[in-house]
Amino acid sequence: MKILVINAGSSSLKYQLIDMETEGVLAKGICERIGIEGAQLVHKAHGNSTTIVTPMPDHKVAMQLVLNALTDKELGVIASMDEIGAVGHRVVASGGFFTHPVVVTEENLPLLEKTFEYAPLHNPAAYLGVTACQAVMPSTPMVLVFDTSFHSTMPAEAYTYAIDYDDAVKYGIRRYGAHGTSHKFVSQEAAKYCGKKPGEDFKVVTCHLGGGCSITAVKNGECIDTSMGFTPLAGVPMGTRSGDIDASAVEFLARKKGLNHAQIITYLNKQSGMLGLSGVSSDFRDLTAGMQNNNERCIMAVNTFCYQTKKYVGAYAAAMGGLDCIVFTAGVAEHIAYVREKICSGLEFLGVKVDADKNNAPNDGEIRDISADGASVKVLIIPTNEELVIARETLALV
Repeated sequence: MKILVINAGSSSLKYQLIDMETEGVLAKGICERIGIEGAQLVHKAHGNSTTIVTPMPDHKVAMQLVLNALTDKELGVIASMDEIGAVGHRVVASGGFFTHPVVVTEENLPLLEKTFEYAPLHNPAAYLGVTACQAVMPSTPMVLVFDTSFHSTMPAEAYTYAIDYDDAVKYGIRRYGAHGTSHKFVSQEAAKYCGKKPGEDFKVVTCHLGGGCSITAVKNGECIDTSMGFTPLAGVPMGTRSGDIDASAVEFLARKKGLNHAQIITYLNKQSGMLGLSGVSSDFRDLTAGMQNNNERCIMAVNTFCYQTKKYVGAYAAAMGGLDCIVFTAGVAEHIAYVREKICSGLEFLGVKVDADKNNAPNDGEIRDISADGASVKVLIIPTNEELVIARETLALV
């Protein structure tokens, strides 16, 4: 079966067509600037990349352009859209309405609309992606795969906030997490690499460190805790997000700066994190360049990030009662050797020791073991593949 994976944004639509017999990517691309002047489709197939500049007033038009590209005699990889067995849609937040991937029906599609307030930047776009696909391929099954699903196995003591319990239940206020498809993929790959069977005793901390960052404790294949919370704002500092901060400090800062609720949330999401600390950039490539030039704020920003991440690794080792493996994935974790080194430094008491030469070797896009010889804890770099997880979940349902 061939499965189309869709990741819709407010003005974008990413896609991959995957042949599930081989799990190989037949084609992929992105529609950019949907509803905005200068819209374009970048389509990659047969080892070539083609850019098509054309108006895209809405996601329905964008989706039709994607199908046209996939079935085009020269650019395409399938003879007709009938070859697409199902479509898997990435959805950021479930809002407690869904705990597992589901096939879209007339009954559950309205529930997706109810999740909008839990991820207002992402979930409405996912809904648009679903309805756009339904409009142009109405007989093809649609599947919703949630970033939060993998975290649904957390025990109550991990996901519960200490507020009035009735309010927490009534309003669905709890830790949901994010990046679940990434954490699921890399934790499973780590288990296979270490010779573990599904469900076998294996304790791994997965560090998804990119523009957004989350740390997850995975014990015997299941998530038992994760750093992001009710929204993706919680946890370690990120590119532009603050991460954990005292709620009273938020109120104090808003009052001092004269910001309303919406403005202070924007401040914490868009103007904080590495950008706010360094005053230079949210991009770790710029920050590490600043460190080399002895920029004190860049040094402070990166070291703060590494320290806070290290604390989560140690906390999750305690929560799991031990540690067998640490996984680094996503852009920052895969490409910035200093970050990996700094996070692991000081964790020797857990059995963590990184080989400097292995850590500094060029990234090759494959699984890399950077553990020092004799270390009892494996430290792995594993490129994530969220699209493949979505495709697998979709295949399992349809």
